[in-house]
Amino acid sequence: MRKFIALFAGSLISGCLLAGGLVTNTNQSAVWVRLPSRNASVGIDAAYYNPAGLMKLNNGFHVSLSNQTIFQSREVDNTYSGPGGLFGLNQHTYKGTVTAPFFPSVYAVYKMEKIALSLGFIPVGGGGGATYKNGLPSFEMSASDLVPSLAASQGASAYSLDVYFKGSSTFLGYQGAISYKINDLISVAAGIRYVTAKNTYEGYLKDIQVELPGGWTRADQIMAGIASLAETGGNNLQPIINLGAGGYTADQLVAAEQMTEEQRDAIVNGLSGLGVPNAASLTIEQSQAAFYASQAKYTATATLLHDQEADATQTGSGITPFFSVNISPSDNLNIAIKYEMATKLELVNETKKDFITGFTALGVPITEFPDGEKVRNDMPAMLTLGVNTSVSPNLKIAAGLDYFFDKTADYGHTVDADLDPTTPPTHISNSDIIGSNGMSVHGGLEYNISDKLLVSGGYIWANQGVNSNYQSDLTYGLATSTFGAGGAYAITDNIRLNLGASYTLYMDDTKVINHIFSATGSNITANETYKKSTFLFGIGLDMSF
Repeated sequence: MRKFIALFAGSLISGCLLAGGLVTNTNQSAVWVRLPSRNASVGIDAAYYNPAGLMKLNNGFHVSLSNQTIFQSREVDNTYSGPGGLFGLNQHTYKGTVTAPFFPSVYAVYKMEKIALSLGFIPVGGGGGATYKNGLPSFEMSASDLVPSLAASQGASAYSLDVYFKGSSTFLGYQGAISYKINDLISVAAGIRYVTAKNTYEGYLKDIQVELPGGWTRADQIMAGIASLAETGGNNLQPIINLGAGGYTADQLVAAEQMTEEQRDAIVNGLSGLGVPNAASLTIEQSQAAFYASQAKYTATATLLHDQEADATQTGSGITPFFSVNISPSDNLNIAIKYEMATKLELVNETKKDFITGFTALGVPITEFPDGEKVRNDMPAMLTLGVNTSVSPNLKIAAGLDYFFDKTADYGHTVDADLDPTTPPTHISNSDIIGSNGMSVHGGLEYNISDKLLVSGGYIWANQGVNSNYQSDLTYGLATSTFGAGGAYAITDNIRLNLGASYTLYMDDTKVINHIFSATGSNITANETYKKSTFLFGIGLDMSF
């Protein structure tokens, strides 16, 4: 079956859940949920968005506690219909869900006249688990090929299988920074974030069956039976070889009256049924070798079609330095710039007992994913710009830009360039899978209804910049439109409650995929369409002492 090394690059669920970059979450506070344009923040969440802007806080100690509950649906539509368009997938729509009930962001700031010290804890990447209860098209296409492969010889008419996949990802960031006020116009900040990454994968592929005239039969038993027939065919030729006739074809032996027509047909038709070309032209020795080669092939296939399970984990860590500048030309205007350097992440594979066997069944040769191998899963450098302005005492406008340097990172992406399941996949650089660096543009409004209550809302447009080489049913990036709204209520002068909800729409993308029909080695194309949608709810408290 088709290899799935892309599964282990971590991109399936270590990418952002929302309208950030491909692998970077920017939804890092409950305030962001209700006002998704925080790059020029001068609130407590500026510890992430604009560390230099913390100098706008009052002197003292400040804490922000937030949590987001996130629900994402994923859908892949695949038109694969097999050779001649007569055979294909049992289903053409595959749905998955991502849930993240806990997506916390915690900030603590101690502000003095000229200096502020801040700490933060954020899920900077990933943060959820993706579950596909019915697998994905790439898991099933090879199983569907069993029907046309066995239709003529065995009378196969349908297939079935039980497949499941679940992946989870957590990229946690622990950061600290120091902010300094140069004067009333300019403040600066520098900090460092320690990122720990963990991806987990589990799943199974079992009970693969084919419907024959006699009923449903396990595919591995069918293959084992064919292998047994091939072995018998080879064994039956040994007496002929022992008599010194191994260098002749069956037709020659029939002409010399050393073999009956029935014996000849048993050899030639047997080989033809096994898919051996030009069987009549083979010598007896060559025919025996072909029988034994078919035995080995179908024995190996039977092994691959056994019930399989997989369980694997990837872990690693990296460092992200970041820098920030805040400029305040007037009391009503604030401008912020932040730059985060790239985070080099090398994740180490840890496999459990059934892993190698399991994903060999999915077409991953053992050498592709050995225990202890390192896989790159970088986070890119990021530049953010933000502007906040007050147009009246009660109305504020926020706008910003995020730019991700995807091309110069390494996401560990691989591609099955030759469509050959027996050869390892090829590493592909980001410059080949990224058409343009990722970018998002956002803006919002905040209006004070009273001294205690305010409402806000905003919008984000984000591209993902990927090209068709990046897209697959396991890993895909889509352009997004995100809408967020909510409000805040001052419980006391020093405690504010933030509430918000956000919805992200994704622009569908379609690509032509290639699949090798193993029985003939021919390439069959299909269209595959990728879809997503995300909803989240955020709640948080900002406290000052």
